[in-house]
Parts: sequence; C-alpha cells; structure tokens
Amino acid sequence: MWYKLLQAIKKEFLLLKRDIGGLITLFVMPIVLVITVTLIQDSAFQVVSETKIPVLVVDNDNNEISKAIHSQLQETGSLEIINQIDDQTVTEEMAKNAVFKGKYQFAIVIPKDLSKDLNKKVSQNVDQILGEFGLETDSTQTVIEDIPSKEIKLYFDPATQATFKNGIINAIDKMVAQIETKAIYSTFEDQMGSEISLNSNDKFISFKEIVPNLENDAVPNSVQHNVPAWTLFAIFFIIVPLSINLVKEKNQGTYVRLITNPTPNILLILGKTATYLIICLIQFYLILAVALYLFPQMGLPQINVDGKLINLSILTLFAGLAAIGLGILLGTIAKTQEQAAPFGSTFVVILAALGGVWIPVFAMPTVMQFISKISPMNWALNGYYDIMLRNGGIKDIFPEILSLFLFFSLMLAIALIYDKKKRFV
Repeated sequence: MWYKLLQAIKKEFLLLKRDIGGLITLFVMPIVLVITVTLIQDSAFQVVSETKIPVLVVDNDNNEISKAIHSQLQETGSLEIINQIDDQTVTEEMAKNAVFKGKYQFAIVIPKDLSKDLNKKVSQNVDQILGEFGLETDSTQTVIEDIPSKEIKLYFDPATQATFKNGIINAIDKMVAQIETKAIYSTFEDQMGSEISLNSNDKFISFKEIVPNLENDAVPNSVQHNVPAWTLFAIFFIIVPLSINLVKEKNQGTYVRLITNPTPNILLILGKTATYLIICLIQFYLILAVALYLFPQMGLPQINVDGKLINLSILTLFAGLAAIGLGILLGTIAKTQEQAAPFGSTFVVILAALGGVWIPVFAMPTVMQFISKISPMNWALNGYYDIMLRNGGIKDIFPEILSLFLFFSLMLAIALIYDKKKRFV
C-alpha cells in the first residue's frame, strides 16, 4: 500500500514537472504578488502618514481665538495651513470655489468677532452665575445682551470620504470645546480676583491603549497582513493545476486505466492530496523566507514568527486541505481544461475578495461582512491573525482548523459521489 501511495505521489510530481506554466503559477507568482502588493501598501501608508494635507483657513476674527485655532491646527503635524492663493488673502468665496473644484480637500472659515463675542458671552454667563450666589463681580455689564451664536464653517470637496469628514469635524469640535473651556476658566479667575491659576489644560480623564501580549509586532502592518493573505491566495490557486491534471487524466484515458488496476480510488486521491500539501508548505516557507530576509533589506517591517512556526505550519496544512478538496471537486466536475482553468482562477479571486485578502473584512459593508464568513480563506486568515497577532495556540485556532477540515471532507465527498454516479450511469 505504501509503495502504491509513493508511486501515486511520484506520478503527480512528474505531471507538475512537465507543466512549466503551472510551476510558475504555484511558486513565482505568489512571491511577485506578495512583494509588489506589500511595497505598494507600505509606501501608501508612509505617504499618508508623512504628507501634510493642505487646508484653507479664512480668518475673519484675527484675534486670540483664531490664533488658538491656528496654533492647534499646526500642532497636529498633519495639516498645512494656507491663508493665501496666488498672493491674495483667501476669502470665503475663494475657499469655497477652490474646494468645490477639488483643488483642496477642505477649508475652515472662522467668523468675524468670534473672540470678542465669545468672551462677552462667557463673561455675561459668569456674572449671572456669581450673581445667583450674591457675589459681586468686577464686570460693569448690567444689561444682558442677546449675543448670537457663532458658526465655524467647514467646506469639503464632494469627493472627500465620509470617514475623513467625520474625523475633521470631531477634531474641530474638540478644539473649539477646549478653547471655550479655557475662556470660562479665565473669566472666573478674573471676576473672582483669584491669585490661583486654574490650569484648564490638565486632563483629569485620559485614554490608554492596552494590547494583550504586547510585542513589537502586536500592531498589524502591511507585512503581517500580506504574508498570510497572499500565502492563502497561492495555496488556493493550486486548484487550477490540480483540476487541469484531473481533466487531462480523464480525457487521455489515464484515469480509467488507473481505476481498473487493483488500486483503491482513495489511494489515488491520497497521492494527490499528499503531493499538493507538500507544495502548499513549500509556498508558505518561500513567502515566509521572503518576509524574513528580503523585506528588511527593502525597508519593510520584519515579521516575527519566533515560537509560532509550528502552529503556522499546521494551519497551512489544513488550509491546503481545503484548497485540495475544492480542486478535486472542480477537476471531477469539469469536462475540459477550458472549463477548469478560467472557472478555477475566477473562483479563487472571488474567495480572496470575500475572505479579506484584498480588503479587510471590517472595512466591508455589514452584508458583505456576513457573506465573507462563507469563504474558507477568511477562516484561514483569521487563524493566521490569531497566531501572529494574538499569540494564539492550537486551542485558539481549533475552530478554524475544524472548519477547513470539514470543508475538505465535504468537497471530497461530493466529488466521490459525483464520480461514482457518472461512471455507473
């Protein structure tokens, strides 16, 4: 039995050896993809993080509040304040036209007398509060004026993404709230004649990010996403050469001769499974070697797999089983190579898109997030994340391993039943 299994494995390797295009698809394409996509994503991330976004600022106040807004915008480090266009001071009309034409992403218009009216409003409110307690104030204001509220206008390019808009709006709102709070503190100090300075900039409540098992690679980066993602893409792409070889065997009569020999059909399937599992592991180790040794030389982050290699290899084997099961089913159903090749490659692309290989699942619409759960690539990718980012063990990835194995078993069972019915019809 073992001799027959070894011969079945040898037969599969001989078939692959003769298919130069298939070998390029299996080994060269994944390496080129993972290098190219990682370089693009990492460069894009650096550009976004290092490039300042120009923002038009129309200052109709020219006082302490507008100066504070200017100062805080500059402190962000990600915005470049522009007050002039073609040596002309920016007006609201100029800013609106420039933004709506797509020349700038957004503009801020600070209203006239913002500082004056804010201080007057705060002073008036403080006087009323202190008056309720029967305290005298230094203010000479006796008549309560009706001071209209002020409006800081934000103009956005229509093509600007909603998430960017919300981020800017929240940042400006927080900035204005801090300025108002500081004005209130200052007014209370002045009215009460206190010699104690109340520092309104001190934060009593702050935020602290805590990540379990924090390591250097605990925060996902382009390498940590692309290495497992494109490994899975390469693994599942084996369904193309696998299904083509199965179709060749059927059309050339090889399969008929094999099953007429005293060799169980399951042994032939085990031979194919063992062969392509070895190929899956080679693909994984090649891509991992590129990430470990080539990426740091290219200025990309280095991936850390210390103590994780065994678990990653086990998960790769089960991801390979899922791909092999799908390939066997496709090769069993397809009648010609022209059916197997385009359908197989297209189906892999669909599974990759659904599984989060190109776009992270959390960035998808709610409906697509639910649909993505049907993709075996998504199961395997979550397993890789559990190991690489959360230091998970076999127990943590057991649900993904079980799902992948059940998928393989289901695909294989359907293929065997279909083949048996077709032969006896």
